[in-house]
Amino acid sequence: MQQDERLKIWMEQGNVSISQLFFQHYKQLLISDSDAMVLLHLIAFQEAGNYFPTPTDIANRMQLQEKEVTNCLQRMMQKGLFSIEQSTDENKVLHEQFSFYPLWSRLIDEVEKQSMETEEEVVKQEEGEIFSLFEQEFGRFLSPMEFETIGMWIDKDGHSTEIIRAALREAVLAQKMSLRYIDRILFEWKKKNVKTMRDVEKQTKAFRPTTVATTPQLNAAIKDVPFYNWLEERE
Repeated sequence: MQQDERLKIWMEQGNVSISQLFFQHYKQLLISDSDAMVLLHLIAFQEAGNYFPTPTDIANRMQLQEKEVTNCLQRMMQKGLFSIEQSTDENKVLHEQFSFYPLWSRLIDEVEKQSMETEEEVVKQEEGEIFSLFEQEFGRFLSPMEFETIGMWIDKDGHSTEIIRAALREAVLAQKMSLRYIDRILFEWKKKNVKTMRDVEKQTKAFRPTTVATTPQLNAAIKDVPFYNWLEERE
Protein backbone atom coordinates (compact mmCIF):
# COMPACT_ATOMS: atom_id res chain seq x y z
CA MET A 1 0.00 0.00 0.00
CA GLN A 2 1.35 3.41 -1.01
CA GLN A 3 2.19 5.98 1.62
CA ASP A 4 -0.50 8.42 0.44
CA GLU A 5 -3.12 5.66 0.65
CA ARG A 6 -2.02 4.85 4.20
CA LEU A 7 -2.32 8.52 5.12
CA LYS A 8 -5.78 8.70 3.52
CA ILE A 9 -6.98 5.77 5.62
CA TRP A 10 -5.67 7.49 8.73
CA MET A 11 -7.39 10.79 7.95
CA GLU A 12 -10.71 9.22 6.96
CA GLN A 13 -11.05 7.63 10.39
CA GLY A 14 -11.35 11.04 12.02
CA ASN A 15 -10.04 12.21 15.38
CA VAL A 16 -11.31 12.15 18.93
CA SER A 17 -11.52 15.65 20.37
CA ILE A 18 -11.28 16.15 24.12
CA SER A 19 -10.10 19.07 26.21
CA GLN A 20 -6.63 19.08 27.73
CA LEU A 21 -8.40 19.79 31.03
CA PHE A 22 -9.44 16.15 31.14
CA PHE A 23 -5.87 14.87 31.02
CA GLN A 24 -4.63 17.55 33.41
CA HIS A 25 -7.25 17.06 36.10
CA TYR A 26 -8.92 13.64 35.91
CA LYS A 27 -6.62 12.44 38.70
CA GLN A 28 -8.00 15.16 41.01
CA LEU A 29 -11.51 13.88 40.27
CA LEU A 30 -10.38 10.42 41.48
CA ILE A 31 -10.83 8.90 38.03
CA SER A 32 -8.60 5.85 37.64
CA ASP A 33 -6.59 5.29 34.48
CA SER A 34 -8.85 2.41 33.41
CA ASP A 35 -11.98 4.52 33.98
CA ALA A 36 -10.39 7.37 32.04
CA MET A 37 -9.72 5.05 29.11
CA VAL A 38 -13.32 3.82 29.17
CA LEU A 39 -14.46 7.46 29.05
CA LEU A 40 -12.23 8.11 26.06
CA HIS A 41 -13.74 5.12 24.26
CA LEU A 42 -17.26 6.35 25.04
CA ILE A 43 -16.39 9.71 23.48
CA ALA A 44 -14.77 8.01 20.49
CA PHE A 45 -17.90 5.94 19.90
CA GLN A 46 -20.08 9.05 20.06
CA GLU A 47 -17.94 10.91 17.54
CA ALA A 48 -18.28 7.89 15.25
CA GLY A 49 -22.08 8.05 15.57
CA ASN A 50 -22.68 5.43 18.27
CA TYR A 51 -24.13 7.47 21.14
CA PHE A 52 -24.86 4.56 23.47
CA PRO A 53 -22.22 1.83 23.10
CA THR A 54 -22.66 -1.30 25.18
CA PRO A 55 -20.08 -2.69 27.61
CA THR A 56 -19.45 -5.38 25.01
CA ASP A 57 -18.66 -2.76 22.36
CA ILE A 58 -16.15 -1.13 24.68
CA ALA A 59 -14.61 -4.39 25.94
CA ASN A 60 -13.95 -5.48 22.36
CA ARG A 61 -11.57 -2.52 22.06
CA MET A 62 -9.86 -2.90 25.41
CA GLN A 63 -7.97 -5.42 27.47
CA LEU A 64 -10.84 -5.46 29.93
CA GLN A 65 -13.59 -8.00 30.34
CA GLU A 66 -17.18 -6.94 29.75
CA LYS A 67 -17.90 -7.18 33.49
CA GLU A 68 -14.94 -4.91 34.26
CA VAL A 69 -16.22 -2.33 31.78
CA THR A 70 -19.67 -2.54 33.36
CA ASN A 71 -18.12 -1.92 36.78
CA CYS A 72 -16.25 1.10 35.39
CA LEU A 73 -19.45 2.55 33.97
CA GLN A 74 -21.36 1.99 37.20
CA ARG A 75 -18.56 3.52 39.25
CA MET A 76 -18.45 6.65 37.10
CA MET A 77 -22.23 6.94 37.11
CA GLN A 78 -22.19 6.86 40.91
CA LYS A 79 -19.57 9.63 40.92
CA GLY A 80 -21.81 11.71 38.68
CA LEU A 81 -19.25 11.94 35.87
CA PHE A 82 -21.81 11.38 33.13
CA SER A 83 -25.54 10.92 32.77
CA ILE A 84 -27.83 9.02 30.42
CA GLU A 85 -30.25 11.13 28.42
CA GLN A 86 -33.29 9.92 26.52
CA SER A 87 -34.84 11.34 23.37
CA THR A 88 -37.28 10.27 20.67
CA ASP A 89 -36.78 10.64 16.95
CA GLU A 90 -39.34 11.57 14.29
CA ASN A 91 -40.57 7.96 14.31
CA LYS A 92 -41.26 8.10 18.07
CA VAL A 93 -38.42 5.66 18.70
CA LEU A 94 -36.75 6.10 22.08
CA HIS A 95 -32.97 6.60 22.04
CA GLU A 96 -30.47 6.80 24.87
CA GLN A 97 -27.08 8.44 24.89
CA PHE A 98 -24.31 9.29 27.31
CA SER A 99 -24.01 12.95 28.28
CA PHE A 100 -20.62 14.15 29.49
CA TYR A 101 -21.77 17.59 30.54
CA PRO A 102 -21.43 16.66 34.26
CA LEU A 103 -17.80 15.68 33.64
CA TRP A 104 -16.96 18.91 31.81
CA SER A 105 -18.66 20.88 34.58
CA ARG A 106 -16.64 19.06 37.25
CA LEU A 107 -13.41 19.72 35.38
CA ILE A 108 -14.14 23.45 35.18
CA ASP A 109 -15.01 23.43 38.89
CA GLU A 110 -11.63 21.83 39.59
CA VAL A 111 -9.80 24.48 37.57
CA GLU A 112 -11.65 27.27 39.39
CA LYS A 113 -10.94 25.61 42.73
CA GLN A 114 -7.22 25.39 42.04
CA SER A 115 -7.19 28.99 40.83
CA MET A 116 -8.89 30.13 44.04
CA GLU A 117 -6.46 28.11 46.15
CA THR A 118 -3.54 29.73 44.34
CA GLU A 119 -5.00 33.19 44.90
CA GLU A 120 -5.56 32.42 48.58
CA GLU A 121 -1.94 31.27 48.93
CA VAL A 122 -0.73 34.50 47.34
CA VAL A 123 -2.94 36.56 49.67
CA LYS A 124 -1.68 34.68 52.73
CA GLN A 125 1.91 35.20 51.62
CA GLU A 126 1.32 38.92 51.09
CA GLU A 127 -0.36 39.20 54.48
CA GLY A 128 2.62 37.51 56.12
CA GLU A 129 5.01 39.86 54.34
CA ILE A 130 3.12 42.96 55.49
CA PHE A 131 3.90 42.18 59.14
CA SER A 132 7.59 41.76 58.31
CA LEU A 133 7.53 45.04 56.41
CA PHE A 134 6.12 46.91 59.41
CA GLU A 135 8.83 45.44 61.63
CA GLN A 136 11.50 46.50 59.13
CA GLU A 137 10.21 50.06 58.96
CA PHE A 138 9.59 50.35 62.70
CA GLY A 139 13.01 48.86 63.43
CA ARG A 140 11.61 46.50 66.07
CA PHE A 141 9.31 43.55 66.62
CA LEU A 142 5.59 44.25 66.62
CA SER A 143 3.63 43.82 69.83
CA PRO A 144 0.68 41.38 69.99
CA MET A 145 -1.70 44.36 69.96
CA GLU A 146 -0.01 45.78 66.86
CA PHE A 147 -0.31 42.41 65.13
CA GLU A 148 -4.01 42.41 66.00
CA THR A 149 -4.49 45.95 64.70
CA ILE A 150 -2.88 45.19 61.35
CA GLY A 151 -4.87 41.97 61.12
CA MET A 152 -8.09 43.90 61.69
CA TRP A 153 -7.22 46.27 58.84
CA ILE A 154 -7.15 43.23 56.56
CA ASP A 155 -9.90 41.00 57.98
CA LYS A 156 -12.41 43.46 59.43
CA ASP A 157 -11.88 46.68 57.48
CA GLY A 158 -11.19 44.91 54.18
CA HIS A 159 -8.06 46.85 53.24
CA SER A 160 -5.78 45.16 50.72
CA THR A 161 -2.13 44.65 51.57
CA GLU A 162 -1.32 47.02 48.71
CA ILE A 163 -3.31 49.85 50.31
CA ILE A 164 -1.80 49.13 53.74
CA ARG A 165 1.67 49.32 52.21
CA ALA A 166 0.75 52.68 50.71
CA ALA A 167 -0.50 53.94 54.08
CA LEU A 168 2.72 52.79 55.72
CA ARG A 169 4.60 54.65 53.02
CA GLU A 170 2.71 57.83 53.90
CA ALA A 171 3.68 57.38 57.54
CA VAL A 172 7.32 56.92 56.56
CA LEU A 173 7.19 60.06 54.44
CA ALA A 174 5.69 61.99 57.34
CA GLN A 175 8.17 60.44 59.78
CA LYS A 176 5.22 59.49 61.99
CA MET A 177 5.83 55.82 62.66
CA SER A 178 2.73 54.87 64.62
CA LEU A 179 -0.20 52.61 63.89
CA ARG A 180 -2.54 55.36 65.05
CA TYR A 181 -1.33 57.60 62.24
CA ILE A 182 -1.58 54.80 59.68
CA ASP A 183 -5.05 53.88 60.96
CA ARG A 184 -6.14 57.47 60.39
CA ILE A 185 -4.83 57.37 56.83
CA LEU A 186 -6.73 54.17 56.12
CA PHE A 187 -9.87 55.64 57.69
CA GLU A 188 -9.68 58.73 55.47
CA TRP A 189 -8.99 56.68 52.36
CA LYS A 190 -11.91 54.35 53.03
CA LYS A 191 -14.19 57.34 53.59
CA LYS A 192 -13.10 58.71 50.21
CA ASN A 193 -13.42 55.29 48.51
CA VAL A 194 -9.69 54.98 47.90
CA LYS A 195 -9.23 51.33 46.88
CA THR A 196 -6.44 51.21 44.30
CA MET A 197 -2.94 52.60 43.94
CA ARG A 198 -4.24 54.95 41.27
CA ASP A 199 -6.73 56.29 43.81
CA VAL A 200 -3.89 56.72 46.30
CA GLU A 201 -1.80 58.62 43.76
CA LYS A 202 -4.69 60.96 42.99
CA GLN A 203 -5.34 61.52 46.68
CA THR A 204 -1.74 62.35 47.58
CA LYS A 205 -0.64 64.10 44.40
CA ALA A 206 -1.78 67.54 45.51
CA PHE A 207 0.13 67.26 48.76
CA ARG A 208 3.36 65.74 47.45
CA PRO A 209 3.90 66.90 43.85
CA THR A 210 7.62 66.20 43.60
CA THR A 211 9.48 62.94 43.08
CA VAL A 212 11.67 61.89 45.97
CA ALA A 213 14.38 59.41 46.91
CA THR A 214 13.32 55.92 47.94
CA THR A 215 14.01 53.21 50.50
CA PRO A 216 14.52 49.59 49.47
CA GLN A 217 11.61 48.38 51.60
CA LEU A 218 8.82 50.69 50.53
CA ASN A 219 10.03 52.61 47.52
CA ALA A 220 9.25 55.62 49.68
CA ALA A 221 11.07 58.72 50.91
CA ILE A 222 11.69 59.15 54.60
CA LYS A 223 13.56 62.46 55.07
CA ASP A 224 13.22 66.10 54.11
CA VAL A 225 10.07 65.53 52.06
CA PRO A 226 6.87 67.62 52.08
CA PHE A 227 4.06 65.55 53.56
CA TYR A 228 0.38 65.77 54.30
CA ASN A 229 -0.61 65.33 57.93
CA TRP A 230 -3.56 62.95 57.81
CA LEU A 231 -4.28 63.41 61.51
CA GLU A 232 -5.13 67.03 60.87
CA GLU A 233 -7.49 66.48 57.92
CA ARG A 234 -10.83 68.24 58.08
CA GLU A 235 -13.97 68.02 55.98
